[in-house]
Amino acid sequence: MKEIKAFVEELAAMEVTPNVCNQYSYEQAENAIRRSNLYIYLQQMKRISPEILLVGEAPGYRGCRLTGVPFTSEHLLMNNMKGLNLFGRQNGYRLAAEKDRLMKEATATIIWETLIQLDIMVLSWNSFPFHPHKKENELSNRPPLKKELLLGEKPLLQILELFNINKVVAIGNKAAESLNRLGIQHEKVRHPAQGGKNDFVRGMLELKARLKTRQIS
Repeated sequence: MKEIKAFVEELAAMEVTPNVCNQYSYEQAENAIRRSNLYIYLQQMKRISPEILLVGEAPGYRGCRLTGVPFTSEHLLMNNMKGLNLFGRQNGYRLAAEKDRLMKEATATIIWETLIQLDIMVLSWNSFPFHPHKKENELSNRPPLKKELLLGEKPLLQILELFNINKVVAIGNKAAESLNRLGIQHEKVRHPAQGGKNDFVRGMLELKARLKTRQIS
């Protein structure tokens, strides 16, 4: 697992653009827990060997920004959800800051509910691995800029190399933009945010049907 450890450390050392939070950096002591959470997650994925890489846009302030793990929230990381045993304290995950009320994140909830329903396990990542926020407001989200997507290309390529996954699915336009620029063949589904839940679920259902057809043939 030395390669995974080195990957996490490299993320922590990356310099980011203005109005971006590197939730793995050594600038805040609590980021050590986020680095640990990501390391645990990537170790698990290495053992599971999922066949799909699901690429999102960027961490949100209610989700990966707090946990360090793509497509999660504090509540999901600590409690899982019915049908999911991936997360939880029993697997070594921790909160960066202990609290009574755990933050939930709508996109992460929709994605995992869909994956559980369809019995699909994926490796989750983002085209930009850090949290972009609006100026002077860290409790906000914004789309990553082109220069930020360019910054995220190296980690994305490293993830593909570490896990040797051939089936890549982009969630939304920003993820597809990065994958297109890198020449990585992929499929695209609608991002579940801003009323896109039904289209996202439909897209994942169609994806599973195509995968099943290929396995039969």
